[in-house]
Amino acid sequence: MRRVDVSRDLRPLSEFRANAAAVVREVRSTKRPVVLTQRGKGAAVLLDVEEYEALVERVEMLEDIHIAERQIAAGEGMAHEEAKARALARLSG
Repeated sequence: MRRVDVSRDLRPLSEFRANAAAVVREVRSTKRPVVLTQRGKGAAVLLDVEEYEALVERVEMLEDIHIAERQIAAGEGMAHEEAKARALARLSG
């Protein structure tokens, strides 16, 4: 996902209401998020669906890595060769 460009990606909620279809088209075509503001403060973020799904996937992967690091630190890991053998057994079975 691209970073928010404050000069281009902040929109008042009232502008979004008046031009919702155009703003959605823009988000889908540019893949850039739009931050909706209400009374000058951030209220919501509008994302392209594919960008949102990719973001969720990355977060889930980072959570898996964090869990694995904790397991390794607790001595719950296994040797590379054993992990490889288990993975290959699952793929072939």
